[in-house]
Amino acid sequence: MSGSKSKPTELRRRRRTRQHGCWGHLVVAPLWVAYEANLGTLLRTCDAVGACLAVPRTPHYKEALARGDTLRGRRPCIHWVAPSKERWLDEQRDGGFRLVAVELADGATPLPRLQPARTPTVLLLGHEHQGVPDDVLAGVDECVEIPMTGWGASLNVAVAGSLVVYRLAGLS
Repeated sequence: MSGSKSKPTELRRRRRTRQHGCWGHLVVAPLWVAYEANLGTLLRTCDAVGACLAVPRTPHYKEALARGDTLRGRRPCIHWVAPSKERWLDEQRDGGFRLVAVELADGATPLPRLQPARTPTVLLLGHEHQGVPDDVLAGVDECVEIPMTGWGASLNVAVAGSLVVYRLAGLS
């Protein structure tokens, strides 16, 4: 039956019988994004790879998730970051999570060399123009750089995050 299409309901039935809960292994944290449209895409990517999404509990993020939720209530696990981003990051680090940031930085690991996450990992995604704040970058375990040959200096945060989380999940 090579080349025939599958219906979406057939695919979902073959993939899993129920929604996954929090596996607590891979968390995508777009803590500084500016554009709301990216969060819906990241939510879909988290669902696809079995990751959780961590976002600040602010009106900006709540509205963006509500608007971008194409999963219609069948969301992957969402971790609400509160009371502050810095404190949440400290809690993750203290809880044994490895912090990985997507950023153009000296000594960054090129994406093709990034190994799948073997320990609980938080993937940090920065602002579309300023990136991950310097004070946060100073405390991460690893930076990942996405090699590019074009004129642009960076990718849309949802695209960059999706590429990296697929690698960390061991799916690419």
